[in-house]
Amino acid sequence: MTRAIPLCSSSDLVEGDRAVPFDVVYAGETCRGFAVRFDGVPHAYLNRCSHVAMEMDFQPNRFFDDSGQWLMCATHGAVYAPHTGECVGGPCRGGLVKITLGESGGVVHWHTDWNLQPLAF
Repeated sequence: MTRAIPLCSSSDLVEGDRAVPFDVVYAGETCRGFAVRFDGVPHAYLNRCSHVAMEMDFQPNRFFDDSGQWLMCATHGAVYAPHTGECVGGPCRGGLVKITLGESGGVVHWHTDWNLQPLAF
C-alpha cells in the first residue's frame, strides 16, 4: 500500500537550485533522498550515484551542474537527466533510483512503495 508523505512547500523547490533533502528507508537501509525542480516539475531520487553508492552533492543540497540542466555526481563525474534520473554521461551503471512525487495545494509529497518507506519515529 502506498501513501503520500508531505515533503516541503512547493515554493521550497526552485528551478535548477538547491535540493530539498529527506531521509527514507530503501530496501531496509536508511538513505538520503533529494528533491529538485526541473522544467517546472518536482523530481526526487535517492542521493546515491549509480557508479558507486556514494552521496552525490558537491556542496550540501547542490546537485545541478553549472548549466542547471544536469544532475552531477561530485565524486565520479557521472551526469544524470533531472527529469528521469537516466545516466547521460560519465561512469555510471544504470540510473538514479527515482522517488515518486506529487504536488498539490502548494505542497510537494513523496510516495511510499513496497521498498521505499519513511523512517520510523
